[in-house]
Amino acid sequence: MGNILGSLQPAALWNHFEEICKIPHPSKHEEAIRNHIVKWAKELNLETKVDEVGNVIIRKPATPGMENRKGIVLQGHIDMVPQKNNDTVHDFEKDPIIPWIDGEWVRAKGTTLGADNGIGVAAAMAVLEAKNLVHGPLEALFTIDEETGMTGAFGLKSGLLKADILMNLDTEEEGDLCVGCAGGTNANIKFHFSEEKVPADMVSYKVTVKGLKGGHSGVDINLERGNSNKILNRILWFANKNMGLQLSSIDGGSLRNAIPRESAAIITLPKTNADAFAKYVKEFTAIVINEYKGVETDLTISVEPTDMPAFVIDKKTTFNFLNAIYATPNGVMRDSQDMKGLVETSTNLAIVKSKDKTIEVMCLLRSSVDSAKDDLEKMIESVYNLAGAESVFNGSYPGWKPNMASPILKEMLAAYEKQFGTKPHISAIHAGLECGLLGGVYKNWDMISFGPTICFPHSPDEKVNVPSVKKFWDFLVETLKNAPVK
Repeated sequence: MGNILGSLQPAALWNHFEEICKIPHPSKHEEAIRNHIVKWAKELNLETKVDEVGNVIIRKPATPGMENRKGIVLQGHIDMVPQKNNDTVHDFEKDPIIPWIDGEWVRAKGTTLGADNGIGVAAAMAVLEAKNLVHGPLEALFTIDEETGMTGAFGLKSGLLKADILMNLDTEEEGDLCVGCAGGTNANIKFHFSEEKVPADMVSYKVTVKGLKGGHSGVDINLERGNSNKILNRILWFANKNMGLQLSSIDGGSLRNAIPRESAAIITLPKTNADAFAKYVKEFTAIVINEYKGVETDLTISVEPTDMPAFVIDKKTTFNFLNAIYATPNGVMRDSQDMKGLVETSTNLAIVKSKDKTIEVMCLLRSSVDSAKDDLEKMIESVYNLAGAESVFNGSYPGWKPNMASPILKEMLAAYEKQFGTKPHISAIHAGLECGLLGGVYKNWDMISFGPTICFPHSPDEKVNVPSVKKFWDFLVETLKNAPVK
């Protein structure tokens, strides 16, 4: 039994989740958690395979009398988003996540919790080890690197899995049955700059925007939260135009699929403009706080004197860069015309970082309409062509088209209403679920995604609702018992 979460129900699921928390598993560093799962599965004498990209596949035979049911794949990803508060000391490659119970919620201490998708993985493991559940033929597919590139889903080969149904355990609102998702594309932009000597009679400052909520760049993009890269750029653009600001370095955002929460820049400007700059930032801060009133309650902007940098970025590149960032679209571009309340197309200006005479800009473009995604890609490419930067678009992945005649959807609708007395909500999601890629390889799959309630994923405020985990588990168990006949 887990020391922290062992009192929660279902015990098997929570115990597995607590073990997952103990093992560092940020994206690109899943070896330890993969080894843990493989060792555990082999101890249970379950057929286990690791494919060539690092995904784990586990098989469990049907219980007696259920051999005629369609096979089901329980699928989740074993990586987590590594985000922490600025004042939290944590090495995601070495340190365990420390969960704690806060009433009806489980949170982590100053970091992301990893309930996305640790709860889904733990649920699949609990099913695989259970001796008292009724189910048809089962397979588990644990993919790697979902959060930063969907490397596992991209690398999955046909012929490895035998089932007819995919149940993705990565939806974040209990009672929601997801039947579709957006596709996406990565935008990678690069400016090359020359280092110039800092002019005489200059002062140097570090300008920092922080305290924003951030969040998932798909699921939370409609909440109109602040983007620290865009807010910081407004300051730099104005002071470059009007106060002789020169940029030395910039560092904003850390993950392509997370709305950036913190951004900072080292700048210089003439001593004669120091007071005017401080006054402007103070006035601008009040303006931005008013703009995000009720949305960003902890937003702060600071200006601190710092050591004079060794160089500044050449004026032409600074001018082109700041103008391009200002012109870069960010946020919701268009809502869906087919499903009320669903974002169709969006973009997240995720990362802005200078290093080794380059400034890199990274965005994540999403849309459930391929032509709209293509149009957004060309829009961004045009902006940066004008600014003299290089643009490369890669990592494109397809969306998942809803199938309202899905047999597993029919069974799950009936099972949920029978269990809980209410009808579940059917939705599509403005995020890149792996189902789009996986269904492209296994075109015969009937797919659905569901899970417990997880709030604020991809941020240190991430939390999972304990009662919803119990409902999610009970629903999963009932669904397996009522799997469609072949």
